[in-house]
Amino acid sequence: MRLSIESFSEKFRKIKEMGFVPSQRKGPTGIGYTLETLLGIDENNDASPDIVGAELKAHRANSKNLITLFTFNNKAWKIPPLEAVKRYGSLDRDGRQGLYYTMSLKPNSAGLFLDVQKDTIAVRHISGTVVVEWILELLAKRFIQKIPSLIFVTAFTELRDGIEYFHFQRAQLMKDTTSELLCNQFKSENILVDLRLHDKGTMARNHGTGFRTYENRLPQLFRLVLDI
Repeated sequence: MRLSIESFSEKFRKIKEMGFVPSQRKGPTGIGYTLETLLGIDENNDASPDIVGAELKAHRANSKNLITLFTFNNKAWKIPPLEAVKRYGSLDRDGRQGLYYTMSLKPNSAGLFLDVQKDTIAVRHISGTVVVEWILELLAKRFIQKIPSLIFVTAFTELRDGIEYFHFQRAQLMKDTTSELLCNQFKSENILVDLRLHDKGTMARNHGTGFRTYENRLPQLFRLVLDI
């Protein structure tokens, strides 16, 4: 069952009044599954959002886990990916030459760093070589395509006799982002860039460059944040 935002808001007020409720499933996915169960949303593999016009994300108040916002590689590589792996890679846990780095503004052990400009972000080498570069406007479009709007639910948690309990406290509707806002978030290192590729002989196997953030910083990525 898909809910309108108005129906969600009505149901959420009743869930909030329930106080602490036991998790319906063990493990990290228990919070989302429990919320969906209380909302009457059936678990399915459908890619369409459960709330009409919005994604739904449940968050433990004390969690600082990283989540992937989207992946994007389209026409971004300035040198062939395999060449980049051979030049700047290191052995991964399977003994393959790979580029598995979370990029920051400071150069890493391979001399690679994230360079943030007004209109672009790039992975550069300290020699000046641009390895991969994205246009921020295109990243903003990809972000909006992936998450046009988000209902972000925060819950306090307790552990009782080995069972996790949730008190769903707050629901926020978040939407609208811009290239300027994303630029500032990259500069603040609230959005991280994960390179994920390795040498597969005649080509580089790319698992998709991941753009990630911390769960508790999600509201900072949107221009409009409203309690609902």
